[in-house]
Amino acid sequence: MITRRRAGLAAAAVATLALTAACGSSTNQGAGTSPNADSVQPAGQGTSDYGYGSSGSGQGDGGYGGQAGGDSGKSAQTAPSAGTLALHQDAKLGPVVTDAKGMTLYRFDKDTAQPPKSNCSGSCATAWPPVPADGAAAPAGIAKSALGSVTRADGTKQLTIGGWPAYRYAKDTKAGDTKGQGVGGTWNALTAEGKKAVAQDAADVSVLNQPELGQILVDGNGMTLYRFNKDSAWPMKFGCNDACLDTWKPAKPADRSKLKGIPAKLISTVTRPDGLRQLAVDCWPVYTFTGDKQPGDINGQGKMGLWFAVSNAGKKITTTPAG
Repeated sequence: MITRRRAGLAAAAVATLALTAACGSSTNQGAGTSPNADSVQPAGQGTSDYGYGSSGSGQGDGGYGGQAGGDSGKSAQTAPSAGTLALHQDAKLGPVVTDAKGMTLYRFDKDTAQPPKSNCSGSCATAWPPVPADGAAAPAGIAKSALGSVTRADGTKQLTIGGWPAYRYAKDTKAGDTKGQGVGGTWNALTAEGKKAVAQDAADVSVLNQPELGQILVDGNGMTLYRFNKDSAWPMKFGCNDACLDTWKPAKPADRSKLKGIPAKLISTVTRPDGLRQLAVDCWPVYTFTGDKQPGDINGQGKMGLWFAVSNAGKKITTTPAG
């Protein structure tokens, strides 16, 4: 009888120990609690080999949208490299940062940018896979200095934009999706400067902060607007005709009630010799360049010493891009 009682007590002790260990393993060990303090360095300098692992299903992520942490003794499955980032002109949010495959990148309000620190781990990082810093590069529309990295609690390096750790959203399934926007009131798509993307009225002409040229005018698709030295404002003259128009497309006229960052008095419409109506800025006809592929591209700047982007004051910008 005594032997059976001792055996029962021993079994109970083992069960209690196992339960305690299990509870201990689920303790939140988010980025802020690791002995490995978060540190910042330029993007692309980590050494981890990032593959194309699963980012999780995102099921039940309504809670993860507003809460940090989770069972973060384990890191989320490795996410693919971002590659060369891009700016995508979203119809509601304007230019937002995407990875090389067009998947939207997000920031989390419960993280910090100064200093950079991620507070999304465990289950949160399954719904919101951290973007690896390795292999990330800036396109023309994002300043190289805006990219950095932060070391997470598990030792991996996460991409930062403007100091903010960057994430994908598991429920975004195709390029251009922004299903993560506003989730939990704490998640927002990233702008080129690392700010929150917010819903805005569509603009036919707006201002983009281009890293090399400064405040430039863009059309409703976010594409750079250029003027041509062989045109003239007064008397009206069109120097780009025939084959020239295969490369330089006359910008569509703008609704003066749909402008952002530019005085309406600078915007007008001119009629070309073939009858086509064209947008004019400060009376100069303006064009888009077929060599530009995404918002922020300025591949037409300084072409043949005749084509130049336009400032938010309506003046041509003669700065020559580096390289």
